[in-house]
Amino acid sequence: MTLPANSVGTSLSVCHECDLLNRVPALPSDGCARCSRCGHVLFRNPANCVDKTLALTLSSLVLWIVANAFPFLSFGLPGNLLHTNLVSGVVSLYGQGQTILAGVVLATSIIAPALQIGGLLYILGPLHRGLRLPGSTAIMRWLGYVKPWSMMEVFMVGILVSMVKLGAMADVVPGVALWAFCCLIFVLSWALSTLEPHVIWDQLDRAQRVEWRKR
Repeated sequence: MTLPANSVGTSLSVCHECDLLNRVPALPSDGCARCSRCGHVLFRNPANCVDKTLALTLSSLVLWIVANAFPFLSFGLPGNLLHTNLVSGVVSLYGQGQTILAGVVLATSIIAPALQIGGLLYILGPLHRGLRLPGSTAIMRWLGYVKPWSMMEVFMVGILVSMVKLGAMADVVPGVALWAFCCLIFVLSWALSTLEPHVIWDQLDRAQRVEWRKR
């Protein structure tokens, strides 16, 4: 049977609430599969899932570059402001002997978002054209492991607390990178929320079958 291009193929899915194994038929666009026993949502088939997530991921890439390339904060006395960015903040922590803290900030605020963005682009870019690059399945699984390490929200709270404390001693001027970083938190979270893993896995499998037929 040939399934519609915008539907998720018939499959078996285990309910995470009651552990019932459900046979789920092909879903229409914007359809939703629920457990036949408890009614829990198994997965959804959002319309244009790949296109939406890809667009948000490209926006996240632009915001990530701005957040790392431009001044994050400027603080000091009027006429003698010190400019800092995310990388210089990590270097400063390392220079002060706070190696562990520097590593945590580097991993959670710079590396983890970059890996998420890069992984999504590697999968979704070719998938947008019905293609699948080598290692896409491994990267898709690996994205689930990286997600818990992306804690930009916690880092942002720490920055805001520091701004409040420093504001009583010196002038603190938010830079363009700070606003870009704030937008990055929301846009990247939005991209991950629009990503429906079941749809991506189904389209990766479909792209692989197309490649096998061409061979």
